Amino acid sequence: MELFDALSATAHWRPALSQLPEPQVFAALTSADLPAFMRGGETASGEYVTPSKALENMAILRSVSLISESIGMLPLGLMARGDDKAYATEHAAHRLCKNRPNEYQGPYKFKSTMQLRALLHGNAYARIIWRGNTPVRLIPLDSNKVTPKLNDDFTVCYEYRRPDGGIVTLAAREVLHLADLADDEHGLIGLSRVKKAREAIGLALQAQKAAARVFKNGVMAGGALSYPRKLDDQQIKNIRESLEARYAGTENAHKWMVLEDGITAEKWANSARDSELGESRDHQIEEIARAFGVPRPLLMMDDTSWGSGIEQLGIFFVQYGLQHWFNIWEDEVALKLLSEKERDLYYAKFNEHALLRGTLKDQADFFAKALGSGGSQPFMKANEVRDRLDLPKSTDPAAESLQSTLTRKANVPDQAT
Repeated sequence: MELFDALSATAHWRPALSQLPEPQVFAALTSADLPAFMRGGETASGEYVTPSKALENMAILRSVSLISESIGMLPLGLMARGDDKAYATEHAAHRLCKNRPNEYQGPYKFKSTMQLRALLHGNAYARIIWRGNTPVRLIPLDSNKVTPKLNDDFTVCYEYRRPDGGIVTLAAREVLHLADLADDEHGLIGLSRVKKAREAIGLALQAQKAAARVFKNGVMAGGALSYPRKLDDQQIKNIRESLEARYAGTENAHKWMVLEDGITAEKWANSARDSELGESRDHQIEEIARAFGVPRPLLMMDDTSWGSGIEQLGIFFVQYGLQHWFNIWEDEVALKLLSEKERDLYYAKFNEHALLRGTLKDQADFFAKALGSGGSQPFMKANEVRDRLDLPKSTDPAAESLQSTLTRKANVPDQAT
């Protein structure tokens, strides 16, 4: 009895259900987020941050979607070295990257999926299926089931855990590995930006929950009416019905209210606490934008740079947010899909011109000068301009004649004195 009484006496120390942390739910014991949870993914804010959990924050979702979709829609092909700079359309690696990496994915789906995993996990892997010395398939692998290892002879291998639990060791030439910045001993395993920014992400998720709790549990009344004497239930009902009938709704907005018998009205403004919550959420969007290299306006933030400077902002994003990933893709494709001799003949290249195009007026001015307008030295042909604009080649002799005339005029010295 004494033990029972002691336990009962401490019942008031038990926290209320609302104070307990929210339970973590996993679809199955094979969930990729379960190991991260068991290793202790809790942040100082009390939020458990895993890659899939991070995507519940709209700034994270927008950042990784923007980068992944941009990488997915830009063509990646194999170029022949030399003056011609033509696509190596007959090479198997070009067909895999540009046309069809496997039977169930197009190039957009494959590249965007790989890029998403590289952003969330720091590493993305695809199994390279070879037929002799020819690559024929690129099959994405779960980033959580692949472990890169450096052998004693400084060659790399990859241990892949199959769905049945078996381990398969793959040689380096069998795995296309996209790795973000690495700080391990040999620079082999990429850093996960979600893990490194988990404190900022955890704070953003908690701020998001706090805002949701305000709408669920907070008092949202716009103001109050005060009366010097006590009102019965019928009087309160009559006043409420009168207010709703005369002043509620958009059609009654900004109407003046007539108050009688000493009634006074008081409008409630947002508290400083509400304002601080909004500012905190904005600040966390900035922190996430820094982690992924995405300008704030591209996260749909209302910035002054949104508008006339959007063209330069897009160029900034391509140069400092995407170029890093262009280089990673290009280097890995050349390293894994080309032999040493082939790398002297070909190189992988993203075509980012679609993201760098200016306004129609800017393009017209550029192409006019490229063709020799205004006495400038021409450096493009008419069909090259048409190719940039995704137009078919022209076979009109008049167009070729005009091009030749502009070229001759540009090469004639100015005789004016």
